[in-house]
Amino acid sequence: MEETKTVWERLKDRASSEKWIIGLSVIVAAGLIASGIHTAAVLLFWLVWMTVLFNRSADPKQPVPVNVPSSVEETDLGMLTTVFNALDTPILVIAPDETVLLQNQAAEKAFGTIPPNTDLSARVRSPGILDMVRETIVTGKANQIEHSERLPSESVYIVRVALADIGSTADERLYILSYRDISQARRIDRMRSDFVANASHELRTPLASLRGFIETLQGPARNDQKAHEKFLGIMHEQATRMSRLVDDLLSLSRLELKSHIAPDEAINLAPLLGHVRDALSPLAEDVGVEISLIVPDNPVMVQGDRDELTEVFENLIENACKYGQEGKKVEVVLSGGGDAPAEVSVRDHGPGIPAEHVPRITERFYRVNVEASRSKKGTGLGLAIVKHILTRHRARLLVQSEIGKGTVFTVRF
Repeated sequence: MEETKTVWERLKDRASSEKWIIGLSVIVAAGLIASGIHTAAVLLFWLVWMTVLFNRSADPKQPVPVNVPSSVEETDLGMLTTVFNALDTPILVIAPDETVLLQNQAAEKAFGTIPPNTDLSARVRSPGILDMVRETIVTGKANQIEHSERLPSESVYIVRVALADIGSTADERLYILSYRDISQARRIDRMRSDFVANASHELRTPLASLRGFIETLQGPARNDQKAHEKFLGIMHEQATRMSRLVDDLLSLSRLELKSHIAPDEAINLAPLLGHVRDALSPLAEDVGVEISLIVPDNPVMVQGDRDELTEVFENLIENACKYGQEGKKVEVVLSGGGDAPAEVSVRDHGPGIPAEHVPRITERFYRVNVEASRSKKGTGLGLAIVKHILTRHRARLLVQSEIGKGTVFTVRF
């Protein structure tokens, strides 16, 4: 009876996997019976059933790899790998015994390659992530935590683990561990908070000055004409400073809104630089600086926005005149054109910038010398605006400086 039961179960499994063969045989046998060929019909019917019964290639119960759930075959893992490789999120697929069955290409790029069936604890060192995964394996409930890594660079992830239930038993389960990178969002949040703090500080100082002078003019200096002239002049300077600061803040906001849209206007840099030099000539004369411009004979064309590029070179040349006025000369050199990339360098012969300040000079409100910057009516936003404009133009700002020998700002398209 046990053998008979086994045969019938095997026959049932074969029939389920070879339905189309059985159906075709039934149709052919019916045709033979209708034609009066009963013996051939019976022989065909039993031949097909015996073939199905003893055909091992149709056996749906094939052995599966070690450490893989019984319902997950190699072809299934290969399909999962193909699907997960299309995602830019690092993903690990984990078995109930905490072995890593596979990882996608994003995970390999972020964390390095690991051999299959490696224990999760050998790959993930964070106790928080390991505890979270073990809790999900026990309870079946999805969990997530925020995880930070310091090396090779500071990164922040939302790490989530969830059950992929592909069967009715505990062994027929997979657990998907994913890493969502929120490092950029955290940096933007930090920059925004720093920006608000710095902006409020920059506005607080001139506002406090205005309030103090107004109270003085309304009180002790009510009838002092000389004090009126002096204080009103200072108040005008402070109001002008706040106006410049607000204008720069609005300019930064506009640039951030369209930073992802590359400009497409064809700009010849030689006449643009000539216009900037002519516009800044009065300022250069006031501080005793000569601006020299060297351009090639051939046109040097770039894709850009004329007004924004004008603002970039006005900022760079004006800074060179103000902070490098001790050298008495500012050199602007345009090169490139044709197959060579366009490049503009602005060189001054002033005191230079200490090396520790160079990486940070494009940060908002960052100043190498606070007093010198304020005395020259700087808002601390000029180079931040330059960086944002060049980012939109897919260009780079390179800075080279040596104490006592001056600074070179190079814009490379």
